[in-house]
Amino acid sequence: MKQSVPAQSERRLKIGVVGAGVFGGYHANKCAEHERTEFIGIFDPDYKACKLGAAKHGVQAFKSYETMLEQTEAVIIACPASYHAQMGLSALRAGRHVLVEKPVAAVLTDAQSMVDIAGLNNCVLQVGHQERFVARAIGLDKAPERPIKIIARRMGPFSPRCTDVSVTQDLMTHDIDMVLSLMTAAPINIEGESIIVRSGQPDAARAILSFEGGARAYLEASRVEQGRDRVMEITYPSGSLKVDFVNKTFQNSTPFAFNPDFSGDPSAADSLGAGTDSFIASILDGAPIMVTGRDGLEALRVALAVDA
Repeated sequence: MKQSVPAQSERRLKIGVVGAGVFGGYHANKCAEHERTEFIGIFDPDYKACKLGAAKHGVQAFKSYETMLEQTEAVIIACPASYHAQMGLSALRAGRHVLVEKPVAAVLTDAQSMVDIAGLNNCVLQVGHQERFVARAIGLDKAPERPIKIIARRMGPFSPRCTDVSVTQDLMTHDIDMVLSLMTAAPINIEGESIIVRSGQPDAARAILSFEGGARAYLEASRVEQGRDRVMEITYPSGSLKVDFVNKTFQNSTPFAFNPDFSGDPSAADSLGAGTDSFIASILDGAPIMVTGRDGLEALRVALAVDA
């Protein structure tokens, strides 16, 4: 007799969140709202903040990370970047699936260890490069040509949050990941410069990435500006596409059917939620991992080279 297959909604993933700060709160909201999760609780060394976040969703505030790992199948790591590796490695060694915010780690050897252990323990390791979902909403992943030039600018006002790493690892990493995905290759040469303005890490940076065949990417990022500015211009052999992600403007001279209304696509309108969906589907359904640990490792490799 053929056995019936349980409905998708009957399988719920036991999940916890590491970090009770601003971004941890965003992730906690997504976990609490998702119909395919059983949100177990939150861990943060700041137990007062942890209790506040947990009380909002009626879940447990964990004093011990190990205890939370015992009760979960997966964790989302949204603590300061300098702790990503420590939290991620502990979870992966325990056989837990991990969605870690960008950068995957602050040190390259730690990132490599995370990738290796995830592979050994057959764990999903996804990295929070959320712009991939925006790119998919635009249709960049379906372009039949490889770019010959990319210019990206990502600016924002200063905040003490995320200053434990450089602006290259904090902001430029989004564009680095996008460039590597669109170019489908690692750069053969990296030029970079960065300066410290307000924190103990570089707060503004520029980079030129050169690729086989002559393609280049020109990246600029700053977290000490008055306002927000996020623009990417992609030049293909047959035309160019310029997207202003803040003002939602769109200029397309290519023959490709890019989506000018990308901001209304669910993947772009809620890229954090799209990342959560993708992570859960990879674990429960065996769907491909949208942004793999190795993707995060390669983005980190380039970011550190720019800083160097």
